Amino acid sequence: MSETSVIDAVREIVAEAVALDIDEVEADATLFGEVGAESIDLLDILFRIERRLGVKITTNELSERIQGGIPDEQFGTDDGLVSDVGLAQLEKVMPQIDTAELSGKLPAEDVMNLFTVRNLADLVSPHVGAAS
Repeated sequence: MSETSVIDAVREIVAEAVALDIDEVEADATLFGEVGAESIDLLDILFRIERRLGVKITTNELSERIQGGIPDEQFGTDDGLVSDVGLAQLEKVMPQIDTAELSGKLPAEDVMNLFTVRNLADLVSPHVGAAS
C-alpha cells in the first residue's frame, strides 16, 4: 500500500469514526482539534485501523511511540511542560510542530492536541506491509 493510499485510508477511517464526510478530514487536520475527535473516538479509530488495515495499535503503544521510550521525568519538566528532549522526540513523530515556538510552553497534557491525521497515518504506514 502506498503512503498516499494509507493516508487516504486513515482519513476515511477517521471520517467514519467521527461521522464526517471524508472531504472534511484533511490529512494535516489535528485529530482532537480540527476533526473534533474525542478520546473514545480514538479507540474507535484504532479499532477500525486494525479491522481494515490489519495493523493493531493500542493507545498505550501510541503513547509510547509518541514519547519514543523517553522516561517521563526526561520527557517533561517538573512543572508539567514538555522538555527540550521531549520536543525533539515529538518533532520526529510530528514534524509539523515548531519546536522553537513550543519550547518551554507546551503542557504535556496538550501534546495530543497537535497530533494530526497524517501523523497517525505515518505511524500506521510501516506496519501495513508487515501486516499483510
